[in-house]
This record gives sequence, structure tokens and C-alpha cells, in this order.
Amino acid sequence: MLQIGDQAPDFTLRTTTGETFRLRDQRGQRSVVLYFYPKDDTPGCTAEACSFRDQYQDFQDLGAEVVGVSSDSEASHQKFTQKHRLPFPLLADAGGQVRKLYEVPRALLGLLPGRVTFVIDKEGIIQYIFNSMSRATDHVAQAREVLRKLDSSN
Repeated sequence: MLQIGDQAPDFTLRTTTGETFRLRDQRGQRSVVLYFYPKDDTPGCTAEACSFRDQYQDFQDLGAEVVGVSSDSEASHQKFTQKHRLPFPLLADAGGQVRKLYEVPRALLGLLPGRVTFVIDKEGIIQYIFNSMSRATDHVAQAREVLRKLDSSN
């Protein structure tokens, strides 16, 4: 299992706009809140995404980019992004390779992809891991608090 203090595994995925997102491109620039979620437009995932949306400026002010990852298609992500006016990128991990790279466990008897959030600092080090299927919006509050602590220690 990945742990706090580990180097975040690098990856490259396509965004909803067709651009390429590379984690390594963020190093030295900004922290990343990388959140894995089960499925576009489901109740818990919508609540989580909209909570990140509503507090997105706070994350930007703390020098962080929010990035959502699920195995849904780019087309599904585009609809989800447009419907809920999400200002951050969603990444299509169609084969689940990045989910496996980050060792995100399956949930509910292995039936659903898990919901896990990683806070990765500017150096690419994992500073926080939060794993909870049922407390979707807590991922947002927890990530913001970790970033505040990192910001105040610098």
C-alpha cells in the first residue's frame, strides 16, 4: 500500500478537454489533490465533485490543483463537467491502470471502484491519504485542512 511520505507514482492521462495531464508537470509548481471516485453523476460522486467545485478557489489560493479520476470515458467526464460546471480536470482512467498504480482498493465487496483522495505536495510526496466511500464530502474538507497546514509550515 502507498503511504504518507511515499513519492506519488507518475502517470499520464487525458482530460475532458483532450489535453494530456502529467503528474510530473506539476512538480515544483503546485500541490495536487488527486481524488479517485467510483462513477460520474452518481449521488455521492456528484456531491464530492460539487463540494470540490464550490471550494475550488480555496484550493487554488493554497497553491493546489484538484484532479478527479475515474474509469468513465472522456465523453462521460465531459457531460459530468458541463452539467455541474466543474472547474478542474477529470481524467479518464479507462483501464484502471492509474487506480492500480495508486493501490486504490475496491469497495462494497469489490463491486465498486473505491473513493480515495491523495494530497501530493509540490515535490511529489504524498502528504495525506483519505479513504471513505460514505463520507464523500469529507474528502474535500480533509484535503483543504492538510493543504492549510502545509501552507502554514512554509
